[in-house]
Parts: sequence; structure tokens; C-alpha cells
Amino acid sequence: MKFSKYHGAGNDFILVDGNGLDKDWSALALAICERNLGAGADGLIVALPSVNDAHVRMRLFNSDGSEAEMSGNGVRCFAKYVVEAGLAQPEGDDLRVDTGAGEIVVKLERRGGEVLGATVDMGPPRFEPKEIPVAVERTPPVLDLPVAVDGHEYAVSCVSMGNPHAVHFIEDAVAAFPLRDVGPRVEHHELFPARVNFEVAQVVDRGHIVSRTWERGVGETQACGTGACAIMVSARLRGWVDDVVEVNEPGGVLTLRWNGSGNVFLTGPAAFVYSGDWPD
Repeated sequence: MKFSKYHGAGNDFILVDGNGLDKDWSALALAICERNLGAGADGLIVALPSVNDAHVRMRLFNSDGSEAEMSGNGVRCFAKYVVEAGLAQPEGDDLRVDTGAGEIVVKLERRGGEVLGATVDMGPPRFEPKEIPVAVERTPPVLDLPVAVDGHEYAVSCVSMGNPHAVHFIEDAVAAFPLRDVGPRVEHHELFPARVNFEVAQVVDRGHIVSRTWERGVGETQACGTGACAIMVSARLRGWVDDVVEVNEPGGVLTLRWNGSGNVFLTGPAAFVYSGDWPD
């Protein structure tokens, strides 16, 4: 089976043309994403024919085999893959993608026939506790929700960007935060019935945020597109940032645009790494 590897700001994915293939995608994700014995990636993305009127369908499987709704970095890599491979033929630069979070529009940044990056219309953030989901009864938005972990309380802002996020703001450097200890405990906390992506973020100024993410079903990643959206939205709700923010993650910088209502727009790179053959 042919596969290709891509990354968006260090968040890496294996891309496969699934048209006509009958595979256990969850089992394949577990094997091919394994970093010592497989190709190594944060997730597996499968390109399939759209079941609606989009140009193409995207299914995303985390490295633990679980299926995720969406990935802001992943959908940019997916767009580069399907367009350059001729699997999708958008009109102009707007690619419509079926995802588990609904239809996503990706505006391609091209140079000749090469896709360098994209701006993704991520849709509106969701704040209702049942839509995130988070097991509390509160008037949205859910800000400063205390999450108890090993005798400590972490105040989180809860947002869905098609998948669930809990954002914890700190004043100190995020590099020193014990994310690998706290992250899995927040991910599996009883407050989050569908598990949750956990972000720790520091607001540097009104246009810049530094962050790290523990991704549900993956672990710590170099970047998280939906996480960057959730961070920016949470900071914007508090009045800490302006309408355009750069979120600096370990793997690179993502640019977010949100004016306090309506849809969130995410801009970032997409890069090809290599192609290969996976034994059937």
C-alpha cells in the first residue's frame, strides 16, 4: 500500500488514498504511526470519495487507533496531498472537505502546482457544555472550570472546535509545565466523557501566545491546529488578545483570526516529508 508522510508545523500525518481499499483503518493507524516499529506519525488520514457534495472526504485516526473528528494541521496536509496527487479537483483555490466535524473549506496557498499552506475555515467555536462535551451545568462559555488532578486544581476554558478542548493559561513559561504528567490525567478526567485535548498557554502580548498541547489519543504533539483555535478563542473571550493572533507551538507558528463571533480562520504551512510502501 502506497503512503505519504506530511507535517503541518511539526504535527505529522500518514496520508493514504483509501478509494477502493477495504482496511481496518484503526489497526493500520496503530501500526503505521508507531514511531519505533512503524513509519511514525501523530495520526493516519485516509482520502475517500465525498458522501455529500464536497470535493473529497477525510477520515482521521489518532496514533492510538481512535477516530478523531478534525485536525486543523491535518486538513492542511490532506489538502496538499489530495490536490497534488490529483485526487481532488477544486474550483480555484477553495477545497471543500467532508470531515467528522462537518464540511470544511480550505483555501489553498499555491506556487505553481505546489501547495505551500492554506487557510482553513474552522467554523464557529462551540461553547455549550453538551456540545463540547463537558459534564457540568453552566451558562456558556465555560471559563475557569476547576479540574482536580493529583491534589492540584487547573482552571480550564472549555471549547469545541469540532473536537473537545480544555485550555489552561499560565503566566510562567510553558516549556516548564509538566504536560506529560498532567495531560493524560486531564484527557481522561471524568468531566470529559469523550476525553479532551488539553492545552497549556501563555499570553505574551495582544498578538502572540506560546502554547503546548496534549492531544487526545496521541500525546504531546509539536502543534495542534484545533488547539490553537481553542486557545485564541479562549483568550479573545477574556479580552486578552486582538482579532489576529500568532500561536507559537514547539513545531512552528500558526496564525488565527476571530473577531469574537462567527467562524475561526486558521493559517499555516503544509510540508511533504516522504513517500513509501507499507506491507499488506
